[in-house]
Amino acid sequence: MNINDFDYALPLELIAQHPADKRDASRLLVVHRDTGKTEHRCFHDILEYLNPGDCLVMNNSKVLPARLYGTKEETGAKVEFLLIKKKEGDIWETMVKPGKRLHPGDRVTFSESPRLAAEILDYGEEGTRLVRFSCDGSFMDTLEIVGKMPLPPYIDRESEEEDKERYQTVYCKEEGSVAAPTAGLHFTEELLEEARRKGVRLAYVTLHVGIGTFRPVKCENIEEHKMHFEEYHIDEENAELINRTKEEGGRIISVGTTSTRTLESAADENGRIRACGGDTGIFIYPGYRFKIVDCLITNFHLPKSTLLMLISALYDREKILKIYEEAVLQNYHFFSYGDAMLIL
Repeated sequence: MNINDFDYALPLELIAQHPADKRDASRLLVVHRDTGKTEHRCFHDILEYLNPGDCLVMNNSKVLPARLYGTKEETGAKVEFLLIKKKEGDIWETMVKPGKRLHPGDRVTFSESPRLAAEILDYGEEGTRLVRFSCDGSFMDTLEIVGKMPLPPYIDRESEEEDKERYQTVYCKEEGSVAAPTAGLHFTEELLEEARRKGVRLAYVTLHVGIGTFRPVKCENIEEHKMHFEEYHIDEENAELINRTKEEGGRIISVGTTSTRTLESAADENGRIRACGGDTGIFIYPGYRFKIVDCLITNFHLPKSTLLMLISALYDREKILKIYEEAVLQNYHFFSYGDAMLIL
């Protein structure tokens, strides 16, 4: 398939720059695959489409305040770091900007109180650097104070204090992502409790979202694209809950593309999940046969992106693009802080 098969026109003013006033006040476009019908609702209305015995599967990864602004010690030049992945100890793979200013042996200071500094150890892959951080006390505690939330490049503003709460799901737990699993941003604790009372099961998996989620597909033939690898984990309790749901005839409703990639990576050919962990580079595009996911809650994705390809695999590429055209005409908000879609 050609990359241009997944393109669509999006007015820039529809790219959400801030979250909705209340998480579950976002809009919800409901897609019925059996009839092709669409409905325009509020996200809180999603409970009307969930049945007792269904299972919502959510990614509980927590976004690190992974963007750091510092000063190169020798020259005073301003530099920007974006943490990508922890390697060992206090060593991280890091994107740096401007990269030409930072070489092995260089040191950068980020703050004096609390103290946070870094030394460039080596070059990494695709222009990254391996960096050793030093601070007073816990690095993670210091990062919470000094770091900024790593908002995606299409949000054209600096991170604000509000983003430390709103660019996280209310159920985040496991630290490790540098981008939010955005479909889950719409849920409130109250809405999840209402789902529980209705008899909907809640299961949690972990996939740490990497910066690769924003990297464009550069191959004209999408089948030649190589996905970035991301760390995932499913424990015994949640695997058992998901399997029991399938056995009893309930639906697996994946909250977001990251939960979907986790489930499809962990499922066997019979649609059973096992407790496991590791790195997944699964690439889901039209022609893929889903093993376990029945329905999907997701945001609206970038043109030509692997995320748009994934939802086109779950439904139908041409129909998805027509639904996106409808969303544009209805002035839905797009991308991370935008509105949601439920594919039934």
